[in-house]
Amino acid sequence: VQLQASGGGLMQPGDSLTLSCAASGRTSSIYYMGWFRQAPGKEREFVAAISRSGSSTSYADSVNGRFTISRDNSENMVYLRMSSLKPEDTAVYSCAAGVDSRRNWGTTDREYVYWGQGTQVTVSS
Repeated sequence: VQLQASGGGLMQPGDSLTLSCAASGRTSSIYYMGWFRQAPGKEREFVAAISRSGSSTSYADSVNGRFTISRDNSENMVYLRMSSLKPEDTAVYSCAAGVDSRRNWGTTDREYVYWGQGTQVTVSS
């Protein structure tokens, strides 16, 4: 499985932005998918996750109510809609895919097997 994240950019506080992640290869092995981010000098942190059907989602407290994760299984895509962006949202955002059929999602990076390369999001006035 290969994951390709895109859509990052330089934004102003309060702006909205949608990140995309395209999955290819043996996509039938993918169950849940997630977004993580890593700011300079900080550890990678969980942002959002979505179940295989898309009916169940999970968010970090820091983004809950501002970010929305969604997926289109027919296109093998997952999205992260980010609204009301803040400077503290600045980070490299990576998408990830999990293959554990017992889970609806994962919130730690060890629960994910496949990772995309990341896309930079910078929020600054």
